[in-house]
Amino acid sequence: MTSSGSAYRIWSYKVEGTNTEIPAGRRMTMALPGIVTVLDPSAFPGVDALNGTLVWRSADGNQQYVAGRAGAPGSVTIAFVAAAHTSSGQVQLYKSTPGNDLVSVPFSVGPDGAEASHSQLLVMPAAGAPAFTGRPLYDFTGALPYDSELFGVYQPLSGWIGATSGLSAVPIHGGSIGALTRAQFHGDEALTLTNLGLKALSDHYSAGAGGALSPVGLVNLFREYFFEFDNFLGTPSGHIWVSPGGTVEVVESSTRRTLVEKVVEQSEEVSRKSEESLTEQTDVADAVKEENSNDTKLGVSATGGVNAKIYHADASLSFSTQNTVKRGAETTHKRSRTQTSKVTSEIKRNFKTTFRTVTESTDTSSRRYVLHNTTTELVNFELRRKMRKVGIQLQHIGTRLCWQIHLPDPGQELGLGDMVHVVPAPDLSSIPKPELIPEPENLDVPYHFDITFQHDQGPDDEAEETYLPSPGNDCRGLNDTPDYLPGKDDIIQFCFPKPLPPVPEDYVFSKVHSLEKHGAQIEFAPFTVNTATNTLNVKMTYANFQGRKSLPFDITLVYEPKQEAKDKVKKLNEAAQAEYQKEVDRLQHEAYGEAVRERLRLISSMRPRSSEDLRSEERRWVFRKLIKQLPPGHYPTTTVGHTPYLEAEQIQKFFDVDEMLYFVAPDFWRPGVLNAPAPSAQSTGRYPVPALPKPTAGAPLPTLDGQTVAGWYSRADVYKTVSSPSPPTDEWRVNYLISEQTVPAPLGSSLGWLIQIDADERRNEFLNAAWAKVVMPIRPGQERAALAWLKTVEGQAGLGMPYAPQDDDPDEYEEKTVGQVLDLLATHLQSLAQEEFETTLAAEKVFEHGFDPLAGGFRPPEPYQIFDQWVEVLPTDQVVAVNVKYDPKTGQQL
Repeated sequence: MTSSGSAYRIWSYKVEGTNTEIPAGRRMTMALPGIVTVLDPSAFPGVDALNGTLVWRSADGNQQYVAGRAGAPGSVTIAFVAAAHTSSGQVQLYKSTPGNDLVSVPFSVGPDGAEASHSQLLVMPAAGAPAFTGRPLYDFTGALPYDSELFGVYQPLSGWIGATSGLSAVPIHGGSIGALTRAQFHGDEALTLTNLGLKALSDHYSAGAGGALSPVGLVNLFREYFFEFDNFLGTPSGHIWVSPGGTVEVVESSTRRTLVEKVVEQSEEVSRKSEESLTEQTDVADAVKEENSNDTKLGVSATGGVNAKIYHADASLSFSTQNTVKRGAETTHKRSRTQTSKVTSEIKRNFKTTFRTVTESTDTSSRRYVLHNTTTELVNFELRRKMRKVGIQLQHIGTRLCWQIHLPDPGQELGLGDMVHVVPAPDLSSIPKPELIPEPENLDVPYHFDITFQHDQGPDDEAEETYLPSPGNDCRGLNDTPDYLPGKDDIIQFCFPKPLPPVPEDYVFSKVHSLEKHGAQIEFAPFTVNTATNTLNVKMTYANFQGRKSLPFDITLVYEPKQEAKDKVKKLNEAAQAEYQKEVDRLQHEAYGEAVRERLRLISSMRPRSSEDLRSEERRWVFRKLIKQLPPGHYPTTTVGHTPYLEAEQIQKFFDVDEMLYFVAPDFWRPGVLNAPAPSAQSTGRYPVPALPKPTAGAPLPTLDGQTVAGWYSRADVYKTVSSPSPPTDEWRVNYLISEQTVPAPLGSSLGWLIQIDADERRNEFLNAAWAKVVMPIRPGQERAALAWLKTVEGQAGLGMPYAPQDDDPDEYEEKTVGQVLDLLATHLQSLAQEEFETTLAAEKVFEHGFDPLAGGFRPPEPYQIFDQWVEVLPTDQVVAVNVKYDPKTGQQL
């Protein structure tokens, strides 16, 4: 059936007999095995061959009956719709009687002349329903593409030795190559490579890197179209059974994994992505665009306001556009076919549908289905996902001649974004400060003592005289009488030991602080203490008791603490302060760790800048460095007194600056010391983790050092080398920091790359690349003029050498030089530019005429032609419940 693709077709059987056996109007019936599926003819009302066909099954399901009515006596045709695939089996033939009973009719002859029987082995439809995957492709002729993707393939053209690339080899070579100058790339000796340095350069590199020496190449542009074809039901994703009279409510919860959602479940989603690298898109066109934009191996060009992703192919020895289109098409086919298969398989794994069987539901936002079984039999439903068929075609849409040049250290002058993140000092209010024990002070002890008048000799019994220390014995007081009264001198006691109270614990006597005489006319020598007897030595130096027998005195004894007591208090205070400082350090360390974790979280959640802006910056830097490498006379080296608008206009006249593209070389090609020092304890990485601030006495705690963050933090860690002899030696590595809240570190973190935290992988690849290959497309129609200008910049080395013809090259390339073939190629491309109207129509015909099936799916590529076609199958988020039955004996689906 044309309307059903190749899955079903009309089967016709002609039964012949006599006019008596098959009168007009007689209904003849074929009995096929019950495993054969015959479609209801009422589903095909426009098919005349099915008029009058009846289809039914026996009560036990073992027979499939198909009947047709004779329009004329002698024959009847039984036609029905069944699977297109063929098989063989026993078929019975019946005729209907007036009572509508079926009566078996024997065949007149069996196969190979065997005896007639009531059954016969005939060719019949294959058992079961065929798999249906949609209508044939020609049914969609004229369908317009729903999306497209523009990209290209760049191929350097070998043979010409450019001065810019050639001079880059001078510093690493000696001899004749090391003596090359830019002037030697011009002139007759350069054309035929008779110059010894140019000949040595060509011999050294042409075999393996001739394309790198050449300043020209070809870009073949292709467009990938995406067409929407059929929908069909895929493999079962669930099963539900409903008992007789039962009701089941099914809640369908269709979700699609979102890998960039910043929620708590992010860690699980991100881990899945890191393992399987699933795309975030649900359509193959969007997935292809996403992968192209993230692929760091592609050059990028803005073509007519559209980003065109450019693949890099091997250098071509052929200058023919036919050959370069062919090789570009092969590269395009391999890349595109692999890419769509990859993203399609990722989209298939990206969908997840969960079914919950419930008895009651209050969820009004979900899609709910209520299944009722009003029959007396068990009903089974298979839940099948609806699938999409997407057609993909590739078309060549143009060829551009290009200028290529290599630039070292791309991104060296590009600035990086520093994240400003000020960390406040931790709050110490939760930590009580220690109550320091005051240092022991001097102790003042009041002491009262009395001095009695102890008269030993003389008439002064009333204690009215004045006494001074006796000569020769200062412990005796003497009142010297006149000489006419010998033996009448008064003598009193001048020294008195006074017992002191017990010395306070951990104290020693220091001094007497004060003396209260209470009006007594007494003078004392300095007080001393006998620590052995704990007595105060009191010695008078002048005394007049004024007629009193006893005089009261009060003094203050000063005791100072022992050094041991001071040391004990100091030690206790230092211990308390150390405990306090320990808590402060702990809080400081926690705050430090949280600050670093917070910075890592902020870094990992930093919104990347627009990829268009990043590519525009890189393209501007590349062009800035490109014009700096132009030889004198083509662009001024200084802007003093001259604005180079004339030179700029000349360059833009020949080259499409806006469509400039570039390829970056991996960082492992960067020249450097081969035996670089191994990481050690002093290694820090490009962005070491900031040091933990140390508090100072009497000053508030400092904030975390480094308030701007320029990249992913790193630090050196030590490991034990497994392969080293016993005992294992230390092995240092510069590691990057992560946490459970961070997304996976960007590409290059383990390699010590310079990472721009607000950029994408392409920018980080650009910053760390060894060099960039810049490809500048020549404007259509300016090929010959641009070649002439390039010869003044890149020289003419090798252009006079014979061109080696390749297979499928035009005949006009025979016996020509490399320069002549380049001129022919430029002339051919310029002629195509002059026929821009026709070539544009050829490149845009898909948007005018729609889908045109490509016979065989592939053909040899021709300029501006569609040359490749294939189909991808994608899942949708829709699921369909299909009523199915199973054989209870075999378990197979009927």
